[in-house]
Amino acid sequence: MSARLELEKVIARHESQVGASQKLPNEWVMSQMELSAARRAAVLILFGGAGQKTLQPDSGVEDLDLLFVERAATLRKHAGQVAFPGGGIDQEDSSVADAALREAWEETGVQTSGIEVLGNLGETELPVSNFLVTPVLGWWHTESEVYPADPAESAGVFRAPVAHLLDPKNRLTAVVHRSNQKFKSPAFEFEDRIIWGFTAIVLERLFNELGWTRPWSNRRELRMD
Repeated sequence: MSARLELEKVIARHESQVGASQKLPNEWVMSQMELSAARRAAVLILFGGAGQKTLQPDSGVEDLDLLFVERAATLRKHAGQVAFPGGGIDQEDSSVADAALREAWEETGVQTSGIEVLGNLGETELPVSNFLVTPVLGWWHTESEVYPADPAESAGVFRAPVAHLLDPKNRLTAVVHRSNQKFKSPAFEFEDRIIWGFTAIVLERLFNELGWTRPWSNRRELRMD
């Protein structure tokens, strides 16, 4: 089965289970959500062609890469972290997908006309900033240049091959200490960058649902604070 068909099957499962938001793993919950005051946000999980490849309907997992941004060090929340492009849903956004595409364009300069939205995953709670975040899956059929379009938000933009992220030797556990407590999240290593926290949790859940995850050891830990 092609990677696109596998993604569409996962999206269909999520769309049939619309309702309660997904919670983060207990080992990563540092605070509680205030649902009555929560804002909604969207992130774009954008699949492009790895290397010089162009996406085709029958492209396999080895043909894919993902787009990430490095948050600016001056941001109040998630400063310096690697993330999917995205942000808060504004009143003028006509849909969750429109918000994800707008934010991706604002942060990376990507030409959104070259992206097909495949669908959405379920909302996930992000207690540290009190957001309910919807991941939007995109298929980058006509690629364009990407760059840190808004230096106030993004310090860098990069693409990582999915096959690299799935390689067990590039998997590890991120560790953060807060108030004498130890919190853990899955993490992915790419070149000199670590993808961890909320982004890594969403990514790992997606890989697991797709059946792409390969066995890896969570005993290799890296302290992030």
